[in-house]
Amino acid sequence: MKVPSKGNVVLKFGADWCGPCRQIKPILKELEEENKDAEFLDVDVDEHKELAGKYGVRGIPAIFFIRDGEVQSDLVGAKPKEEIQEHINLLSE
Repeated sequence: MKVPSKGNVVLKFGADWCGPCRQIKPILKELEEENKDAEFLDVDVDEHKELAGKYGVRGIPAIFFIRDGEVQSDLVGAKPKEEIQEHINLLSE
């Protein structure tokens, strides 16, 4: 899997067996519909171990907020919609 080097990207690392990952999935779907200027990617850590290693993922869910290939911020664990949106907003600044 290749992460785009241009534009805003919300990169979520998770797994099917992860309860908190399943918990935030509908929140991220809503945010994707509300934030058309960002690309949302869902990465299964079991299938993409190398990519998870590249980003230093130690716990899931882990969400990385990337602008033009550079990580601007990240969150680990299930977070409320408002907190995730704040990080998405920072990508546009």
